[in-house]
Amino acid sequence: MASAQDTSPATEQSVPLILSYLCGLTKNSNDAGLQDIAVMEYSSLLYSQTNRQLFWKQRSEAVAPLIDILRKAAGFGADSSASLWSGNSVPRSGGFEGLGGGVGIQLLYHVLLVLWQLSFEAEDIGDDMNDEYDIILLYTQLLRLSPKEKTTRLILSTLYNFLEASPSTLLPTAVLARLPALLQNVGGRHLTDPDLQEDLDKLKEMLDEYQKTKTTFDEYVAEVQSGHLRWSPPHRHQVFWTENARKILEYENGEIPRKIADIMKRPWENDKAVLAIACNDIGCLVKEVPEKRHQLEKLGLKTRIMELMQDSDENVRWESLRALGGWLKYSFENN
Repeated sequence: MASAQDTSPATEQSVPLILSYLCGLTKNSNDAGLQDIAVMEYSSLLYSQTNRQLFWKQRSEAVAPLIDILRKAAGFGADSSASLWSGNSVPRSGGFEGLGGGVGIQLLYHVLLVLWQLSFEAEDIGDDMNDEYDIILLYTQLLRLSPKEKTTRLILSTLYNFLEASPSTLLPTAVLARLPALLQNVGGRHLTDPDLQEDLDKLKEMLDEYQKTKTTFDEYVAEVQSGHLRWSPPHRHQVFWTENARKILEYENGEIPRKIADIMKRPWENDKAVLAIACNDIGCLVKEVPEKRHQLEKLGLKTRIMELMQDSDENVRWESLRALGGWLKYSFENN
């Protein structure tokens, strides 16, 4: 894609004003026609690298409404991360139209086109894009539901740009989102676009190479680092904890328990399973490496687990009770 530069003062002054005006139209969810006009104007601006960078600087105005349109297209609300991770509530229809309020195929295509153009800045914005908008998760769901080859091609190409630019951080998320299995399904479709097939093959090759070197421990670390936990196999696998508990505590100077502590600070009102899983994991760490429980206490994990015994969710209360039980067992044995 062309990356023409225009760093003139006039551009840097005028483009933000134009973007702000178009942002106002994009937020007008009651008029899909105005939204589509605004998004097409975005696209005409984003052939310039300078404009793409200015667009990203105004992302709260410019990017966020586009992500909301895509979430609506996929049948999810504004806070869709919990459903995306769990795979729950995935619409079963064969396309986007009529889902989640009905995003038309034309608007959908133009939004995907704009974010594809933005993805050519992935080296600079990829990690932030995923942290702020769960872009890998969202695009995996969009790929599952894509109604046309032209939308599928944009989704695949955008995913490739982001994953190629930030493989160490985004490839683990793609695996957790079950993208490799989905790519196999897409490959089973009758595809007529050779460019789409090429993008699909490149993505599959990239993920296959990554998975050849990935271990269960790597998968667990990637899940924790993603900031969102789900009931993936390691959490309930006793052999995993026996073999890896000490390694988890020592990895990168205690990064994993610190990250779990950060995760547990949030209330997770829309996804209480995260707190239940975190309690399970802390209980397993205490059971397998009891002499290191003071390391966990310093992070406030014991206090947080005691707080969660009063949580409104039954599963959270049960897992917190189990975790604390293990803690008390070793405390009593040493007294």
